[in-house]
Amino acid sequence: MTRNILVAAAALLVASAAAQAQLAPTNFDQAAYITCKEAHAMQPEPRKMLAIYLANHAAAYRGVVIPDGEQGAKLALLVRGGCTLAPDAYLFTVIDRAILAEMSQLPKRK
Repeated sequence: MTRNILVAAAALLVASAAAQAQLAPTNFDQAAYITCKEAHAMQPEPRKMLAIYLANHAAAYRGVVIPDGEQGAKLALLVRGGCTLAPDAYLFTVIDRAILAEMSQLPKRK
């Protein structure tokens, strides 16, 4: 009986953690500390919104704009690769480093 209670408690804990991972953070201070692994556990739409929010924040700091099309897709591939190599890295850091790597090819902010 005790084993069943422990298994049920562990299942509730995992479900609670998974539910929390599904929600997008409400401010930059929370968003900046989401790891790639945590972002990967999110549903696709909140994950995209989070990535766009962080990318726009990093791009504004760097004085560039994230373009649509091929250049934006190239940045997304860099972020995906960075998160694959370092799933415990903060998503914001991976996005910022991708922007930094491609900054000379990105349009400047007006």
